[in-house]
Amino acid sequence: MPAIAQPYRQRRAPLLPAVAVAVLCACLSVLAQADDTSVPSLAGKRIAISMTGTSHYFDIKAFQAQVDEVKRLGGTPITLDAGRNDKNLVTQLQTVVTQKPDAVIQTLGTLSVIDPWLKRISKAGIPLFTIDAPSQYSLNNTTSDNIATGKALADQLIADTGGKGNILVFNGFYGVPVCAIRYDQLTLALKDHPGLKIIEPQLRDVIPNTVQDAYSQISALLNKYPKGSVSAIWAAWDIPQLGASKALVDAGRTEIKTYGVDGTPEVLDLLERADSPIGAVVAQQPALIGKTAVQNVARYLAGQRDLPKETQVGTLLTTAANVQQVHQLRGDQ
Repeated sequence: MPAIAQPYRQRRAPLLPAVAVAVLCACLSVLAQADDTSVPSLAGKRIAISMTGTSHYFDIKAFQAQVDEVKRLGGTPITLDAGRNDKNLVTQLQTVVTQKPDAVIQTLGTLSVIDPWLKRISKAGIPLFTIDAPSQYSLNNTTSDNIATGKALADQLIADTGGKGNILVFNGFYGVPVCAIRYDQLTLALKDHPGLKIIEPQLRDVIPNTVQDAYSQISALLNKYPKGSVSAIWAAWDIPQLGASKALVDAGRTEIKTYGVDGTPEVLDLLERADSPIGAVVAQQPALIGKTAVQNVARYLAGQRDLPKETQVGTLLTTAANVQQVHQLRGDQ
């Protein structure tokens, strides 16, 4: 696998043990840092950093990394934050066109909502880059390998449950491509394990008040489903996982494990507890994702026109066995 600092198409590989994944990604991160000096300058360039929101761990880490890297390379960041409101995001993307920056990086967003406005940015001749938003109008989308991420999470859930039982699933943001990919990997894996079934109707996670809402939904369902009737709770990201896990702790339902994606510090902290209900979380590297996106912008503006359509950054399947390694690798404080 090539160094993360360079654009690449990551091939789908057999699932590695969590510790091996951590060691592999640590090596890649070192290579990425060592190659920083080869990235072209952004001196005199204005880079618009358009965020769907900055209220979650992934958001803020990716945002901070983009701002810091633009400045490190000598450019000027133009920062915009829609507060995770689709209407605000549309207005924000309209504003970007009038500001005429040298490039735009859009982080996240429901593709059906943002794509018409990303098209306008592209048609205006402004180089468009994205993070976790695989738009046809993006020159390059920097993201995690969400197929491998979804499969790793599903495989861990299946192993932990022995392939039997019922699963509560949060599926409120299928319109966000990365969430859809992770969900699809879960359903694909379950086809080979008919003893595991998703409880219908599926749960809808919400924004804002995600933790509180997930806590309330799971608390109510725990009264409906007695011990032995639910084996796991799955979410495409780990903020609803956090709320669900807190509900399980308060209810003393130690037989149910939760699964999610991102590696939010509060989730990793809860994972370290002896009575943790968290089975696994796939930790992303949002700071490295944000930094890599800016570096791809710098390469493009310097004349490199052979960037891949997608640059993938490694993720880390995190369990109680390797959570400390993940903290160390990501530089969590």
